[in-house]
Amino acid sequence: MDIRGDTDVETLSVKPVGLQERRGSNVSLTLDMCTPGCTEPYGHIMSPREQSTREYLQTAGSVLTPEELHEKALDSFELQKEFFEIPMNFVDPKEYEILGLVRKNRYKTILPNPHSRVCLTSPDQEDDPLSSYINANYIRGYEEEEKVYIATQGPTVNTVGDFWKMVWQQHSPIIVMITNIEEVNEKCTEYWPEKHGVYEGIEVTVNHIIQEDDYGLRLMTLKNGEKERSLLHFWYTSWPDQKTPDQAPALLKLVQDVEEARKNGEPNNGPIVVHCSAGIGRTGCFIATTILCKQLKYEGMVDILKTTCQLRLDRGGMIQTSEQYQFVHHVLSLFVKQNSCSVEE
Repeated sequence: MDIRGDTDVETLSVKPVGLQERRGSNVSLTLDMCTPGCTEPYGHIMSPREQSTREYLQTAGSVLTPEELHEKALDSFELQKEFFEIPMNFVDPKEYEILGLVRKNRYKTILPNPHSRVCLTSPDQEDDPLSSYINANYIRGYEEEEKVYIATQGPTVNTVGDFWKMVWQQHSPIIVMITNIEEVNEKCTEYWPEKHGVYEGIEVTVNHIIQEDDYGLRLMTLKNGEKERSLLHFWYTSWPDQKTPDQAPALLKLVQDVEEARKNGEPNNGPIVVHCSAGIGRTGCFIATTILCKQLKYEGMVDILKTTCQLRLDRGGMIQTSEQYQFVHHVLSLFVKQNSCSVEE
């Protein structure tokens, strides 16, 4: 791969690391099937490779001071090397034996890791396990706080109702969408109404649209029976699939604006829902950047490797490509320069 050592982030092709089909785009990316979560059919004994993968993801880390972060962000070769050592932790499709599951997954090789997956509440779930299934995982936040985010795929025509059911059941105050509707092929269905719509009994009303430089913000109201809630929908469209945005400031502004909106919300709100198309690449970058900005703010240092491993334990493949991993370093380096990162008490 052609890796440049300056501050520009170039598009990189991802080399195969196993034998499994890439999730439906024209960019080839083969996935390693041997991952934690792929338990033996008749027991819970992990293979030596699975054990090694789990141990790496639980223990790996590389603490960087702001000065070391600036230096490492410019070392494309070292970042590429580090990235490809991190196990993807994808799920073996054999892990799920639910009839009809294929129509609920946008990409057949991108599945939610079982231990952290979101389950929908449904009166039919005992008789029909498909009714409780959605391709989404709870993601830990800063200091491993549980269920701060939900990472999910971009809804398909078949899963729009499930998506809104999840948003309602999880008391989610914010949705962050980081994909266009189409990028060569469909990446996400337009799951919200122009003005008003009803999905699985949940009324969704778009009250107002605010257009910022790099994203659109929809102020929505959700209503289910007599209960009513407010919802913010951030739609960031300038991040191409398998690539990175042209400029780091745009992503950093989105991260900071979403975090500010979260702080101003109700204290008992649920997880922030984040999705792109598959819910692992751009989604992983956004969540990682949010967590790591907090670490820089409160600790004056950062551990991007450890955070990436934490994300992949929760949902396989988070931060999907080497260039995305490099871009996270660039965004955080910019955050340091903008804030000088004095540690807050």
